[in-house]
Order: sequence, then C-alpha cells, then structure tokens
Amino acid sequence: MDALQLASWRMRNLGLHATADATPQDVVGRLGAVQSQDYGPATWSLGERITAAHEDRLHRDFAEGALLRTHVLRPTWHFVTPEDIAWVLALTGPRVHQLNAYYYRQLGLDEQLRARCDALLTEALTGTQLTRKELTALCQAAGIGTEGFRMAYILMNAELNGLICSGAMKGKQHTYALLAERAPQALVLDPDAALAELTLRYFTSHGPATVKDFRWWSSLTQAEIRRSLDLVRGQLHSLDADGLTYWFAGEPAQPHTSDGPVAHLLQGYDEYIVGYTESKHLLNVAGVGGGQRLDRPVYNGVLIIDSQVAGHWKRTVGRTEVAVEVLVYAPLDADRAAAVQAAADHHGRFLGLPARVTTSLL
Repeated sequence: MDALQLASWRMRNLGLHATADATPQDVVGRLGAVQSQDYGPATWSLGERITAAHEDRLHRDFAEGALLRTHVLRPTWHFVTPEDIAWVLALTGPRVHQLNAYYYRQLGLDEQLRARCDALLTEALTGTQLTRKELTALCQAAGIGTEGFRMAYILMNAELNGLICSGAMKGKQHTYALLAERAPQALVLDPDAALAELTLRYFTSHGPATVKDFRWWSSLTQAEIRRSLDLVRGQLHSLDADGLTYWFAGEPAQPHTSDGPVAHLLQGYDEYIVGYTESKHLLNVAGVGGGQRLDRPVYNGVLIIDSQVAGHWKRTVGRTEVAVEVLVYAPLDADRAAAVQAAADHHGRFLGLPARVTTSLL
C-alpha cells in the first residue's frame, strides 16, 4: 500500500472522506478526544465531519454540557464527552502533571498550594459557573498570587485532578464548572480497561498510525503503550510501509473513489494535522510548499485536496456572507476549483451564510 492510499484511508477513518457521525458528540466520542485550545476553530473540526452541522446548535450543545472542554492527553484543551471525561483524565492526567512539573516549580505552585487552590475552586464553583476573571479575583482575595501564567496552571491542575471543566459561555467569556456537576454519570474504568479503550479509540479513528504517533497524541509512556497493545491483541492489525509499522482496526480500506477531487478546509489544529508526529508526512507526500514566497502570509487554515496539502485559507465572517480567501501552491483546474467552492459552501452552511471564495497563488 502506498503513502497516498494510507492517507486516504486515514481520512476516511477520521470522518473526512465519508461522514460517519450524526452529532458533535458522536465525532468526539469516536475520535476519543478532539484538540480544542482555540474553541471557535475547533467547533469547525466537528462541523466539518457532519453533513448538516450548524454552529449555533453546536454552541448550544456545548452550553448544555453535551460536550466538555478540559486539559487532557497533553497540556492543551480537548473536547471530551461527559461519558468519557473521567476515565480519560484518570488515565492521562498523571502524565500531563509530570509534563507540567517544571512549570509548577518555576511558578512556585507546590503540592500544598495546589491542594489549597483546588479546595478554593471547588467551594467557589459549587452550584455555579464562573469565568477565569472571577476565579482569579477569588484567588487574589485569598492571598494567592495569580501573576503571569500562575492562574493558568492553577486551573489546569484542578482540571487534571478531575475537579473542574468547562461550563457554559457567559457572553463571550468561557466559564468553569465542577466536573461532578457537568458529568454526573461519567464512566469509570479500571486502569487496564481505560488503557485498552483509549488505544482502540485512537487506532480505530486515527489509524493507520504508528506507535510513536499514538505516544505523542496520548502522552502515554512506552511501557504503557506496550501494555496497551498486549491488552488489545487480536483487535488491531498492522502493516509495514516505507520502513514504518502502521496499526489499524478492521480491514484495510478500499481506494477512495469519487466523481472528482474532494477538498476540505481544515482548521490548523484539526486531528488530521495534529494527531500524528512520525507519520505526519502522509498529508504532504509530494512535499509542496518548498518554493513559498516569503512576502506572502500563510493562513492558519489548511486546504486539503484528496488527502494532500494544497494550500492555506482564512475566513472573514460578515453580516451577509463568509469570505474565504485561499492561497494555493499550484493553480487549480476547473474540477479542483469546484471542489474548493463545495468545501467553502459546506463551511458556509455551518455558519448559516453563503460563501464567497477568492483564490491566489502562494
């Protein structure tokens, strides 16, 4: 199997080549977790995978707690379902604490002070939801310094300990809430069951992928991953290609076929882009972009055509339309231009606006 076939197969499993999910919760649950340090663009990662997704509905789901946002897997925010949040945190939270240990020391956040902060936050959030600004004021009133990155790590520590998570938006501000109140029915798994479940989720939804890809995505140690592969032996398969071993679930996908090229306007932290390290090259087999002009900006969004990077994009949301500016590495023929317009129209439907596309060369 060549690299382009692997990339196309991966896109299908990620829900990009063929819609596999009906709701944002379905997307997040199937993928295990979805990186969301930038909330707005991250909602599009979910909407991109649902044929009839609408931004307003997704915001309502988030406000109602059908989706939660917390620090998990790595020291960044992810969307997680209420059902999964407890066991994913229990499995990966200790490892993220280890990754944060240097910053705890640098910021003077020893274990005793962090425990005091946890107690303060838990009391303050009981039965209510508060913004970071409001929680910062409470910590300062209690004589706890919040300067620099201190408050960020105070809050992340409480998230990793399974005490707090996202609440509903308050205007344009995010809030925090008690995890026990947002996910009272959260599933609890024993360590081996959690390890096996996360491994299956990743290789089923992100595969074909390598062990190093999974290690980066999950922050699990090599020993934990060896244990996890033993636990799911018989449920995953592997193949070798170009010197790498790729793991996956189910049967190898048939080559993707369509009536023409298919384009996707992905946000820069979409799982297709950030879910891999060792095999990230599969989305750019041809190595395009080497001749990029230095006098032109590169937008954060990534244009994918038939599984491969073809350029970058950004949007400007107006009152009557969304303007989509696309920078491409090579001129688009009529079929590819039509595919980009179709991708922009999908994004426009998500926003409830018609999409106008302008294209220029990088």
